[in-house]
Amino acid sequence: MSYGLAEEPCPVADQTLGELYRSQPQGLAALVATVSPDVRAMLALYCYRRAHLQSLGLTIAASCTEDDLVEAGGHAGAVLFALARKAPEPLPAASGGRRKITLSSGPLTTIAPLDDIDDED
Repeated sequence: MSYGLAEEPCPVADQTLGELYRSQPQGLAALVATVSPDVRAMLALYCYRRAHLQSLGLTIAASCTEDDLVEAGGHAGAVLFALARKAPEPLPAASGGRRKITLSSGPLTTIAPLDDIDDED
């Protein structure tokens, strides 16, 4: 069955997904271990397809076998397996695993003052 990204069902209960999302790096491994290998592979793919869960998807994929990921996601599973093996260490717990948001500190454009425009009549 083919689903759109928004319609794809999460392979674990919403509560479990929330616990995984909020867990500290040291507790994440224990939580992931409670999920069967085939469901874990589907969960890794599910998370990686969503921008806000990509790092979680990579972390979960790192605990999967290549065969499980390929069976769950075909070529995408093989690519995710390779990415998970190259992934940097998870972010420290203090940052919560989220990227920092930066804002511009200056003007985005400069507008010339009206006095400087020559009128040719």
